[in-house]
Amino acid sequence: MSTPTGPSDQLTIVQLTDTHITAGGKLVHDAVDTLDSLRRTLDRIVGSGRRVDALVLSGDLTDNGAPEAYRRLRAVVEPAAAALGARIVYAMGNHDERTAFGTELCGRSTKDSGGLTAPYDAVHEVHGLRIVVLDSTTPGRHEGWLTDSQLNWLRGTLSRPSARGTLLVLHHPPIPSPVTTVNYLRLQEPDRLASVVAGSDVRMILCGHAHLTGTGAVAGIPVWVGPALSYRVDPFAPAGRHRGHAGYGFTRIDVLGDAVVATAVEATPAEVVYDIPEQDMLDRLRALALEAG
Repeated sequence: MSTPTGPSDQLTIVQLTDTHITAGGKLVHDAVDTLDSLRRTLDRIVGSGRRVDALVLSGDLTDNGAPEAYRRLRAVVEPAAAALGARIVYAMGNHDERTAFGTELCGRSTKDSGGLTAPYDAVHEVHGLRIVVLDSTTPGRHEGWLTDSQLNWLRGTLSRPSARGTLLVLHHPPIPSPVTTVNYLRLQEPDRLASVVAGSDVRMILCGHAHLTGTGAVAGIPVWVGPALSYRVDPFAPAGRHRGHAGYGFTRIDVLGDAVVATAVEATPAEVVYDIPEQDMLDRLRALALEAG
């Protein structure tokens, strides 16, 4: 297990979204080895020696919901989480399938048919921080929806404040997008969610789905759309075109006292420009400050 570093009041959550793991090693769009990207990213996170309190996988964990794909995902995520001493938090995406998701990732029984076909909503507690997972998927559809019963459940959950506040995780962003296709497939009727979270202890809403990095707000609460771990949608493609690029990344979310900060991390292999001891850079910055008076 890695040794935690940093202030005792600091928490670090890593968001991994839109991993799109396939069965049998099939390449996504005949071009992307998504399991390799996930493995490389987890190796980097574990090898960093940094504290990670939870791994949040925010939907589209598999490309088509195949049970084998969930097993391939677990085979790399669970050892990494164990090495980090991190909690694993799974959320459903529109490419996931509820029965396979429940049995392969959550240990639910196939005998519990009602539970396996119902939305997967859950609450996790990580060192006083509450992580609420809300299933915004509807079988057979790709846009996001939340039912009245889900929103009532969320309202009841949030009625009891958490010691360090709440992170809300759902796959579909509840904010508009300038990318037409992404906007079409966002969470529908987001004002219904806004009415529930307004005035609550939700500190940030984490989403995926868009395959691009973005931010906005709902009821004054920051919304973070994390970079995908499979491929990227071009947010500035030529007019009239929808285009995807190779490349992937993840997000670190840091709870720093009263602040929650989301940082996109580039994970695509690239040439290193410099790699020096952190203390050397701090010394340089102090020297510059002294020179400036």
